[in-house]
Amino acid sequence: MLLGKQEHFLSYNGEVLIFQLSKPKHVEGAADKPMNLCVRRMSFNRDTKLFVQKSSGLFSMRASHLKMEIISCSCTTDSRTGIILPCILMKKKKRNNVFKYLLLLLHSSNHFEQSFYFKLDYELKEDIRLFTGPSVLWRHANKLFYISSDTCTVLSAPVQLSSVVWTGEIADEGTVVLGTGTACLPESEDEDQFSTSDRAIWGSEFFGYAVKTQKLLTGTCFMPHAYSRVVSSVYVCKNEILKKQLRISLVAITHKNQLIWFQDGLPKGVCELPYEKPCSVKTAVTSSSDLLFIVSFASGNICVVQRRDSLQVASKWQKVKSVLVDDFTGSGSEQLLLLLKDDSNTEVLSTFILTDLGEVNYASGVNYKHDVPAAEGLQENGLLTVQALETRLQAGCTSVRELQQHLRLKKKVILESCRALIDLVEARTHILPTAKEEGLVSLWDDVENPPHSLSKETSLASKVPEHFIEKLWQRVVGDSLVVGVELTASFYLSLSDVSLSLVMDQDFSLISPIIKCQNKIIKLNKAFSALSVSSCQIEPPPKKIKLDLHSKNDLKKEFPKRCSRVQLDGAKTVIAVTSLSPLLAFHRVCCIVLLHAKKQKRQNDSLQESKNITVLCGKTFLSLEDISNGKYSVKMLRDNSYCAGSMEDILAVLAVSVRFSFQIVSSGCTLTPVNSWLLGEMECTPFKECHDSIFCHKAGNVYGTVFNWTLKNPFEGVLTLFCRNLTVLFQCLHSLFRVLPPSCDVKLLRSGSKSVLTEQLALALEKEILILRSSFFSKESKAENSLTWGNEPGKKISDVPVASLLDSEEGVQQFRKKLQNEREESVLSMNQTMNGALYQEIALKIAEAQLSSDMIVWRLSKS
Repeated sequence: MLLGKQEHFLSYNGEVLIFQLSKPKHVEGAADKPMNLCVRRMSFNRDTKLFVQKSSGLFSMRASHLKMEIISCSCTTDSRTGIILPCILMKKKKRNNVFKYLLLLLHSSNHFEQSFYFKLDYELKEDIRLFTGPSVLWRHANKLFYISSDTCTVLSAPVQLSSVVWTGEIADEGTVVLGTGTACLPESEDEDQFSTSDRAIWGSEFFGYAVKTQKLLTGTCFMPHAYSRVVSSVYVCKNEILKKQLRISLVAITHKNQLIWFQDGLPKGVCELPYEKPCSVKTAVTSSSDLLFIVSFASGNICVVQRRDSLQVASKWQKVKSVLVDDFTGSGSEQLLLLLKDDSNTEVLSTFILTDLGEVNYASGVNYKHDVPAAEGLQENGLLTVQALETRLQAGCTSVRELQQHLRLKKKVILESCRALIDLVEARTHILPTAKEEGLVSLWDDVENPPHSLSKETSLASKVPEHFIEKLWQRVVGDSLVVGVELTASFYLSLSDVSLSLVMDQDFSLISPIIKCQNKIIKLNKAFSALSVSSCQIEPPPKKIKLDLHSKNDLKKEFPKRCSRVQLDGAKTVIAVTSLSPLLAFHRVCCIVLLHAKKQKRQNDSLQESKNITVLCGKTFLSLEDISNGKYSVKMLRDNSYCAGSMEDILAVLAVSVRFSFQIVSSGCTLTPVNSWLLGEMECTPFKECHDSIFCHKAGNVYGTVFNWTLKNPFEGVLTLFCRNLTVLFQCLHSLFRVLPPSCDVKLLRSGSKSVLTEQLALALEKEILILRSSFFSKESKAENSLTWGNEPGKKISDVPVASLLDSEEGVQQFRKKLQNEREESVLSMNQTMNGALYQEIALKIAEAQLSSDMIVWRLSKS
C-alpha cells in the first residue's frame, strides 16, 4: 500500500525514476513495521507517446511510516568506480529527538546499496546537497557540515555561511560550495558611518569554499560583490582554466525576480522573470543547440529563458509538480519533462508535457496513434521545408563553384591566346603547354613527352636536397652521450633508411676512429589536442591529373600518405646513443657526425635502384670540464604545473630509456585512479613542449621516468612507460597495482600499440601497391627492348588496290584470305615474352614488400 502522495522524481539516462514509501498490508500491530522504499523506472514509448514502466525494485527497512521520510534524491558520482548513480537520502526519527540519516545508492539492476548512515541531535532543514562521493552537505546555525562515504564522519567547515546557492565541481579545485556569509568590515571604519543600504550590501559577501583542499575562493571571479545580497540560486554552466586564470560562466536568479548571466565575474545580460519568488535554476541543451534556463518558482510555476542575442522568456507554465531535464526520446539532445498537478488523476506520469521548444512537442491526453494534431503536422512540414531549402542551397553552392571554375578556364584561355599573339608578332615559335600542365588526361597509355624532356624531369625528381639539416645537438644522460640531428621539413626520404655515425676527429693509430652507437628515430607529437588534420587527402585524387609512367612524384600523388598526426606534426629527429665512459678517457673529444640515407636513382628511364649517400652534419665537442659544469645535462625543472624541459631534453631522455606498453582493461569501474596515481603518488607533470607525455619528479629510482596515458574509453586505456631499466619498471607496476581495482586486467603489449601497428601496416600496404604499379610500368617500357614478337618481320601485306580485288569472285576470295592472314598475324604480335633478368628483379621487389606486410600482420595478431 502506498503511503500518501509523497513522490520524488529523478531523471537518469533518459528514464524517469519514481521513489515512494510503502508498507505491506499483512503486517499489523508491530511497533516497528517493515517499510519499503519502492522505485519504478519509466521510459518514454515513441510509438504511443506515453511513459511506460520498464522495471521496479524495493528496499525494506524496519520503521514506522510516520518516522520515515525521503529527504532528497540526486545523481552523484560513486568515487569507487567513477560511475554516476542515483542517490537517495532517507530520514528516520528515533527517540529523544535523535535523527538517523541513511544514504542509499541505486544500481542499474534496481538493487539498493546502503552507502553509509549518520546520526544527529537536530533535524536537517537548510541547504541540503548531495555531491560526489557520495557525500552529504548541509547548513545548520550558519555553519557548514558535510560527511562522505570515505570518512563516514561528520566534519565541520571553518566558514560561516548564511546561505548556500550552488554545489558542484570546479576545475583544479574539486567540489566547491558557493554561498554568502557575513563580511568582515575594516576595523578602522565606524559602522555608524554606513547607511542602511550600504550596510545591507557590504555587510555580506559571496565566496566559494573548496571542500577537499579547504581553500577559500574569492567571489569576484563569480560575480561582483554588490550582487551577493540579492542572489538566491546559481547554476555554473562552464568553468575552465585558461592561462592560469579561472574562467567561469554562470546564471543566477535574485530575490528581485531577475535572471542574470555572468561571464568571468561580469554581468552580460539580465531578464525579468514573469513570476515571484524564484527558487532554483537549471539548464538544458536542445536539438537546435540552444541553451535554455529553466527557472522554478515557489508557487509551482515554471518559465524557460532562452539565450540568443539577449535573454528572453521563451515559454512558461503553471501548476507544475516537477520539472526534469534529460534525453527522454533518445534523440541525442535534451528535453524538458513537465509533470503537471492533476488531483483528478492518481496515475503517475498521467499528465505531462515533453518539449524542447523546437522539434519535440508531446503532451498527455492526445492520441498520436490515430489522430495526429495539426501542430505536429506543421512541425513535420517545417522539417521537410528546411531539408528542401538545404538541398537547394547545396545545389546553388555547386553551381557557383562550377561557374568559378569556368571563369578561371576562360581567363586561362585568354592569357594563352595573348602569349601566342605576342609570339606571332615577334616571329617566335609558340610552345603550347603540355597536357600535364593543363591537367588533362590522354585516352591512350602513350608517352607524350620527348626523350630529352623525360630524362630532364627524371633527374629533377630524383634530386635530393643538399641542405636538410636543421639542427645538431648533444646531451649527457647518465653514462650515455646522446647526439641528435633535426631534419628540415623538406626532407622527404623514408626515416627507416636514415642513420647516424660518429667518427672521432683525432688521429689515433691504435684504435678505430668509428664509435659504436645505437640509432633511434623518435617521432614526438607536439600537439596539445588530438585534432585530426582535415586537409590531408585520404583517397586518390580525381583522374584529371596526368599519370606519368616515369615520374616518382606523380606516383606519390596517386597514392598519398595516410593521414597521421604523428607524421604531419611529429619531430623528424635522428638520434645516436653511445657509451660516454670510453670517450672520457681522451679528456677532450671531437666527433664528426655523418648522416646516412638511401637515395633513389633512375635506371633506363624506368626502374629505380637505391644509392647510399652520406652527408656531413657537423662536429660535436665534449670534455670533462663541460660535463662537470653541467653544460650538456638534461634539465627537467618544474614550472608551476608543467615540466619545463626543452624538446632536446625530452628526446634525450626517451632515447636512453626502454619503452614498455601495457593495456589496462576494467570491467567494473572506470580508470580514473590511473590519472590520480600519475599526478598524485608519482608526482608527474606534463611537458610544456609535449602535453601528451608526463615526467615523474618523485624522488628515488623512479625519478626521470616518462609516462604516456591514453584512454580509449572510460574502461580501457594504454599506459606507456619510458624507464631506465627493469627495476624501475617493476617499482612503477608495484605502485600502480595498489591503486587499481582488483577486477582490472593488465596486459603487456609485446609487439607495440595496435594503433601504431595498424598505421605501419597501412604504410607497408601502400608501399606494396606502389612497387606493383611501378613494376608494371617498368615492364611496359622495358619489354619493348627485350620482347620477341611472334610474327616474322619480313612478311608484309600486299599493297594491291582493294577496288581491283573486288571486281571478281576470285578477287573477293583473295581479299578475304589476305584479311584472315592479317588478323592472325595481329594476334601473334600480342604474344610478348619478358626478359628473365627483368622478371627476377620485379619478383624480388614484390616478395620483399609482401614479406614486410606479412610481418606487421603477424605482430598485430600477437598484440
